[in-house]
Amino acid sequence: MTTSPLILIAEDEAKLAAVVADYLTQEQFRTKIVSDGRRVAALVKELKPDLLLLDLMLPNRGGLEICKEIRTFSQLPILMITARTEVVDRLSGFNSGADDYICKPFSPSEVIARIRAVLRRTQGAPVATPGLAIDELAFKATLDDRQLNLTPSEFKLLNILASAPQRIFSREQIIDALYTDGREIVDRTIDSHIRNLRRKLAEVRPGSEWIESVYGVGYRLLSG
Repeated sequence: MTTSPLILIAEDEAKLAAVVADYLTQEQFRTKIVSDGRRVAALVKELKPDLLLLDLMLPNRGGLEICKEIRTFSQLPILMITARTEVVDRLSGFNSGADDYICKPFSPSEVIARIRAVLRRTQGAPVATPGLAIDELAFKATLDDRQLNLTPSEFKLLNILASAPQRIFSREQIIDALYTDGREIVDRTIDSHIRNLRRKLAEVRPGSEWIESVYGVGYRLLSG
């Protein structure tokens, strides 16, 4: 039997860590929470997690220092979490060895999508559709080696759907992942993004069905 991935959550905000852990558990991940920066590297060696969610501002030891140490003995995928949004902080995170970067406030659905994307990219997991490639760092998606001219919202939507092939995402989950600022979004906005994304995928590979609408539930990405 295949063991579900273990996610080590290094976060000192107890409520936030608990919420993220609950969502990950619902998505069939195993979790372990650590709040003290001094313990993170040792737990990585002991538990050998599949991915580390690492807060930049941990007590007793900062996330950048932790990340640099981990890179001396492990290529563990690291998703850095921070309230800082300046470009210099993002560059510092990547220079220290982080695989991706997410800024607070964020939705749990967005974190899950990012985790699946990082695991897929770093562990060589199959993508949803042969010929489909998504490069989050370059903010680029290609199909059959042809670049898809996507808006930021369309790119995020495709990345969310591709993070879990064949899984149905509800409208609420899609809205949470696309719009992290709490704005009110009507259903027709998501419908418009879905329609445009379908059209752009079909332009590259005509006659293929990409995104299935499951009545009353949500959407999922098919094999094309």
